[in-house]
Amino acid sequence: MRLSVLLLTLFLISPAWAKKPPKKKDYLVTINTDLGSMRLILYDQTPKHKANFIKLTQEKFYDGLLFHRIIQNFMIQGGDPESRNAKPEQMLGNGDVGYLIPAEFVPERFHKKGALAAARNNNPEKASSGCQFYVVQGRVWDDESFRAQTERIAQLKGRQPTDAQKQVYQTLGGTPHLDGNYTVFGEVIDGLAVVDSIARQPANPLNRPLKDLKMTVSGEWMKKKKITKQYGYVYQK
Repeated sequence: MRLSVLLLTLFLISPAWAKKPPKKKDYLVTINTDLGSMRLILYDQTPKHKANFIKLTQEKFYDGLLFHRIIQNFMIQGGDPESRNAKPEQMLGNGDVGYLIPAEFVPERFHKKGALAAARNNNPEKASSGCQFYVVQGRVWDDESFRAQTERIAQLKGRQPTDAQKQVYQTLGGTPHLDGNYTVFGEVIDGLAVVDSIARQPANPLNRPLKDLKMTVSGEWMKKKKITKQYGYVYQK
């Protein structure tokens, strides 16, 4: 497991990925589905996850894969390579690309609605899957339920959401108990309604949608000012 993490680290700093991104530009990701399209940005504070997702996107790795696990008021998950042309009764969720990504926990990047995060197994380092990801739907929390949730988080992890994060969880929504456990490396900046549409689809007892929800994923380098103007996303300074 540690070897897998090391191999990915060496791969990401190889000459092919040592090049700096275009100046004043960012990589805008588009995930297309039959239920609509989502546009996402990837955080610079999680460089290994960002580089890996760009690599897989440019290789068209995700095209034809499924959102294979959906739970309403929680999240939608995809990226399992075994989901391509999977049979209706096939169990999914264990496919991978042969490596893990070291965890990149950034306290200000949290599990608000629309957060893009990496799935993982139960490895003690909390290293991420090299390909599987999820997008948070979550729920809106009232004072009482949020207080109970954060007290539990504090007991388990010794941390509390900031006041700003609390406000987001109580207005936009999200899944606060995942913070500090899974790497958040991007967010949806357009198409949150698509997350809702996918999450509410009928699913079997294993949370696989009864109707296949295929994706295609593409990306382009775009000026940050244009992203802000077109989608309203404000970059942190």
